[in-house]
Amino acid sequence: MAGDDARSSCQVVVVGDHATGKSSLIIALATDSFPEKPPPVLPPTRLSPDFYPDRVPLTIIDTSSRQEDKIKTEMECKKADAVVLTYSCDRPQTLERLSSYWLPELRRLEIEVPIIVVGCKLDLRDESRSSLEQVMAPLMEEFREIETCIECSALKQIQIAEVFYYAQKAVLYPTAPLFDQETLTLKPRCIAALKRIFILCDKDMDCALNDAELNEFQVKCFNAPLQPSEIEGVKDVVSEKMPEGVNANGLTLTGFLFLHALFIERGRLETTWTVLRKFGYDDEIKLREDLIQNPSFKRNPDASVELTDKAIEFLKKMFTTFDEDKDSALRPQEVEELFSTAPSSPWLEAPYRDAAETNTVGGLTLDGYLSLWSFMTLLEPKKSLSYLIYLAHYHDLPSAFRITNRRRRDSRRQRSDRVVFQCFVFGATNCGKTAILNAFVGRPYTEAYEHTKGSRYAVRPVGPAGSGRKTLVLREITEESVSKLLEKKDALASCDVAAFVYDSSDVESWRRAHELLIEVAAHQEITGFEVPCLLIASKDDLESDPSCTKGSTRVCTDMGLEATISVSVKSGDFGDLFRKIVEAAQHPHLSIPETEAGRKHKQYRRLIQRSLTVAAVGVTVSVAGIAIYRLYIKRRNS
Repeated sequence: MAGDDARSSCQVVVVGDHATGKSSLIIALATDSFPEKPPPVLPPTRLSPDFYPDRVPLTIIDTSSRQEDKIKTEMECKKADAVVLTYSCDRPQTLERLSSYWLPELRRLEIEVPIIVVGCKLDLRDESRSSLEQVMAPLMEEFREIETCIECSALKQIQIAEVFYYAQKAVLYPTAPLFDQETLTLKPRCIAALKRIFILCDKDMDCALNDAELNEFQVKCFNAPLQPSEIEGVKDVVSEKMPEGVNANGLTLTGFLFLHALFIERGRLETTWTVLRKFGYDDEIKLREDLIQNPSFKRNPDASVELTDKAIEFLKKMFTTFDEDKDSALRPQEVEELFSTAPSSPWLEAPYRDAAETNTVGGLTLDGYLSLWSFMTLLEPKKSLSYLIYLAHYHDLPSAFRITNRRRRDSRRQRSDRVVFQCFVFGATNCGKTAILNAFVGRPYTEAYEHTKGSRYAVRPVGPAGSGRKTLVLREITEESVSKLLEKKDALASCDVAAFVYDSSDVESWRRAHELLIEVAAHQEITGFEVPCLLIASKDDLESDPSCTKGSTRVCTDMGLEATISVSVKSGDFGDLFRKIVEAAQHPHLSIPETEAGRKHKQYRRLIQRSLTVAAVGVTVSVAGIAIYRLYIKRRNS
């Protein structure tokens, strides 16, 4: 099989009505002879790798059409890579059974593999019947899962090998991911992949493949150069059907896509699949897993992955390139064009959707754009790597990422050199967490309350432009998800700061924030993942409850935290909240909460350590005394 994503085997299951020629078809293929009395069901038939050109071993499974064997037949179909569905050319009722029973049954079983419809006993076919194309056109229109139709004769050895060649070819080079049979056009994901390949091959970046670039492409994919006459022939075919497919510089992207659509329409799917696989795509037209397995991403839970300055500079250039209207923001259409060489935009769904700031008309600002890249790298570094590859222009991938120090090490050093910090935002329901996240990315305040489901994020740069600027990720933790989160030992490993929000006018909201703080502090003391903690009094525009103020002051003193930060999203007063969060993250040894149980445990450990130290000193003194005494005796005797 062509390409780097070769299958190691292929399994085809043969099904159909009784006496349609299933077993005879398989025996004729394997032995080049016609069986007079074939057995009811054959054992699995295995063909050697060199039977077909792609050199992939093929196993053919025969099945019974008896009702009592139905479950076994269904199981074989579910394990199949392709299904050969037979009817008998001399029995029209078996052809009708394809649409009335077999094809609907395969759909019911959710068999989503290519189906090859095969008319057996071609030698007995009534010549007065309609042609195969006329008969099969309505069937293939209704059942798009049918890959192809063919008629054969086991007795006369007509098109027997072709049946299973088409079946194997449909597995190795599937049509569905590449081509829409209804519109007769390339599918979006196929277009995106071919566009990326075109850009990679367009070395002089003039938006056309010249003769030398076309030849290099041909050698890379098919290990054979093109003769000048062949190159001219390719361009003549394209220009005749699509004049804009060729210009003075060579084959344009339009022409490149047209050629592949033409290959597919003519049944040469192996050509397009060979190209895709040579450039690292799998059967779903996504980058192969081995291409995005970056060994440098292996790290301790409390270390993270960040983009390097070199990668950030590249991303800035891409932003400028795709900001066609030069309004310093990427409109949705411009973001779509930016990722037109990828399967889709990575930011259409949660957690990235609506996580960054946009301008008044929904355009993604440069800060928002870079924040999303940093956020994606923090959360899913493999995804970030894959999309850098999809962009096609970035080639120095090893220099794009760096692994940070462990948080434990930063705590011992009493400073952090990270560029991206993550803050977990805890608090009772309706305490103002969501409002803070919305305000962080510039969304207007609203009185309407909407309960957050799952985790929600907001990301933005904090601080003046320059080397000291940091990217802050706020992650809202819903009240009901805290217990499940803290069940994991490394729940706080990716957290740089934990913020506890409470409604300053609601004593119950404060009580719940205090409980959550105690839970998180106890978790830290047990697991050893120490995280700075901050208290945030929200809704400062309302009259504060004295119990909340006294309680938070006492807790900050008792647990060794910074003073509570008061904010009012409604009035736009944030008390320099986001800068303070970043400062807490940069000095991870400060504001580490300490519970009463934790203090007692620490005192106990100190006592044990002191006792061990005293005992060690005593042992040392005793040993030294014995040594001196022995030396004295030795000298006296001599």
